[in-house]
Amino acid sequence: MASNRLWKNTKLLIHLALARFGYRLIPIAQSSDDDGLRALLEEHGIDLILDVGANTGQFASHIFELGFAGRIVSFEPQSAAHDALLAKSQANPRCEVAPRCCLGERKGETEIHLSRNSISSSILPISDAHTAISPEADYVGVERVPLRRLDSLARDLLAASRAALLKVDVQGYEREVLEGAPETLERVCGLQVEMSLRAVYEGQMLFIPMLNWIESLGFQPFRFTPAWIEPATGRWLQVDGLFFRDS
Repeated sequence: MASNRLWKNTKLLIHLALARFGYRLIPIAQSSDDDGLRALLEEHGIDLILDVGANTGQFASHIFELGFAGRIVSFEPQSAAHDALLAKSQANPRCEVAPRCCLGERKGETEIHLSRNSISSSILPISDAHTAISPEADYVGVERVPLRRLDSLARDLLAASRAALLKVDVQGYEREVLEGAPETLERVCGLQVEMSLRAVYEGQMLFIPMLNWIESLGFQPFRFTPAWIEPATGRWLQVDGLFFRDS
């Protein structure tokens, strides 16, 4: 009994110490559902993933670690991150990198705002609420980038696939990417989208209208996992929503 009390008191002290710095402990069983994700990819026979907003390949690396045996084609506009993707792809023939571009609702050119931490870079202006929570997300520069519609780049890729998943994580610009991909959305059987419960970029579509729109396209939600939690309050700011087409 004494040892149990000692352990409980030790855990409490650890939690209190971490809370002072904005962190908290989460049991592994609550923070990870890799078995569930692996099972869903296998159940739907996914053999191709279009990774839009790949950054330096964090998502692709994780999916391959789960044992995914198909192809992943990555799309990334930032020059430094795109170079890192190309370097990584040399070691994995199932990992491909599309030419550097932003994906959106039209063809042309645009500017992407570069964040100090790279992963928060976006075409959209960042909100004050975002930088208040995460100062390292503040913009430090811009890059001029070609703007393309996903439909024009995905046709041949999808033609060689039996079942594809489209993953979109583009820091608030998800609506514009999907508006440029009606053909693609008709052909993929799965969709993973980063969705915001609070506006962290100016002009972005928020969770409920995004959910309604995706459901209107014939996709049903299968799971939501937290993508960004405000440390001080525990409020979920962004989630990754995983959808599959009605059977």
